Amino acid sequence: MIAILKYNAGNIRSVQNALTRMGYESIVTDDLESIAGAEKVIIPGVGEARSAMGYLKEKGLDKLILSLKQPVLGICLGLQIMCRYSFERNTYCLGIFDTIVNRFPPHEKVPHMGWNNFSAIKGELFRGIRMEDDVYYVHSYYAEISPCTSAICDYILPFSAAMQKGNFYATQFHPEKSADIGVRILKNFLEL
Repeated sequence: MIAILKYNAGNIRSVQNALTRMGYESIVTDDLESIAGAEKVIIPGVGEARSAMGYLKEKGLDKLILSLKQPVLGICLGLQIMCRYSFERNTYCLGIFDTIVNRFPPHEKVPHMGWNNFSAIKGELFRGIRMEDDVYYVHSYYAEISPCTSAICDYILPFSAAMQKGNFYATQFHPEKSADIGVRILKNFLEL
């Protein structure tokens, strides 16, 4: 079973719907036992870092996430809360990836919304994916590039489009909204 983390963030149902279309069963839950026992865990989300982290701490999910050994995928806000610190309301996050989340500098095209490709990709999530393949983004904050960066996108400046450390994977883009390329990336994760 795939557990989709319920944690005070939006866009969770679109991930579940994408998995259903792909033929996978999933549950949306904040139950510690269900998450710990899941084959895969997905932390999707659109929202704000501080309230998301507050919910995780209130439910004991922050400690549980750090203890997980199965493959875990963070999407959008899910990537950002896996970092050490977010400048979004000065929030200390999970610290899986030792980098910070910054706000894009003032620009007429913030938030970064729409399709964009990669300037670098590596790792298992990107099996069968090319740098010129487009994926869908909606975000005003970005994770700085770090040793955990597995894909880079250039928008105003280079940022981590994806990250990976051990069993933890994350994408700033939304694979569930990225058509066939996103399906391929989700499938790569689910086949780990």
